[in-house]
Parts: sequence; C-alpha cells; structure tokens
Amino acid sequence: MKKSKIFIAACFLTVLAVGTSACGQSSTHQPPAKNQATPDHSVQSTDDPSQSKGSTTDAESEPSSTNYEHKPTSSAGNNESTETLAQYSVKEIEYARVWLQLGANQNIEGLYVRHISAGTPLNPDDTTSANYPEDVIQLAGSRLVDGSVTYHSNGDGTINVYNVPLRWDGQYPAGKKFYTAITKNTKHVSIDTGDNKKVIEFIKLLK
Repeated sequence: MKKSKIFIAACFLTVLAVGTSACGQSSTHQPPAKNQATPDHSVQSTDDPSQSKGSTTDAESEPSSTNYEHKPTSSAGNNESTETLAQYSVKEIEYARVWLQLGANQNIEGLYVRHISAGTPLNPDDTTSANYPEDVIQLAGSRLVDGSVTYHSNGDGTINVYNVPLRWDGQYPAGKKFYTAITKNTKHVSIDTGDNKKVIEFIKLLK
C-alpha cells in the first residue's frame, strides 16, 4: 500500500514537471498569426517588357513636328524680294545703269533700246558716212529733248561711248573724215553700280 502511494506521487511529480516545461516553451515560441500575410517574392510584373521597349523606341524615333515647321513669309518680305536686281537680266541692269549715269534727262517716260550692228553707217542719210566698227546700243527717251546714249559694252563694267546724235541735222555730205573722227575718238567710261532703287525704276521703263 505504501509502495503504491509512492508510485502515484512520483507519477504526479513527473506529469507536473512535463506540464511546466511545456508551458514555458509555449510562452517562448508562438506560432505566426493566421491572418499575417507572407510576402511573395515570386510575383512578377504583368507588363510585357518588349511592348514597353517598343513604345519607347517609337516615341524616340518619331521626329518632332516643330523640326519641319515652315514659317510663312510675310508679304513685306515678298515685296522686298521683288525689288531686288536678281530678277532682272544683266542687259536690263546695264541699260538702266548707263542711263542713270549718262542720260541727259532722268525724268523720262520710257527708255527705248536700239541694237545697231557693226558695219551700219553712223548716219544712214549720208553716203559719205563711216560705219560702226563694233556692235553698239543706243538708248533714248521718248522725246528728242531726253537725249540719247550710243555705246559699245566691253563686258567688264566699261563702255565705249560714241558722240553721235539721236537725229542727224546738218549739211550733207559731211565727208568720211568727219565720221571717221567720231569712230576713233570714243570715250572710255566706267559704269557705276548706282542706286539699286533708281536702277530698278529705269528697268521698269524699258521699251
């Protein structure tokens, strides 16, 4: 009887010791809460990297519209461009510059141009007249009072001016010597560029 009591007491102490140890472990190691979310590092972005790269390339390759923008030219600019000498021929500019520098009357209503070939008599009404030794240009206004300029262009900004009238008045025959003196005593003149605005005004008067 005494042995059975001792055995029961020993069992009780053993159970008590095991229970105490279990309680200590439960207080030290608590299981994670069921509602605590665990981060998932395996989740990847659903965006397609190839599509993203393609859109970036398209955006970079597309030129900016401002690079190809053409600004309209103002009407004032157009008017200025039409008043330059670039739109006129070399001959037209030459005629206008010669008259601007040598023309007797600058207030003319029209500037007439006559081409005279080499070999043409200076005075067609005189049989003793000498001939022009070279091609010449004769510029004149619409009236006799406007005067005239008869010259040969040397093509280097200079001209040979012939001292001949627009209309011959006098006694004929004057003699070949008289006309030969005119052809041999031409005046070598350098033509200035002049004022472009005035040059254009005379160009517009060319007939």
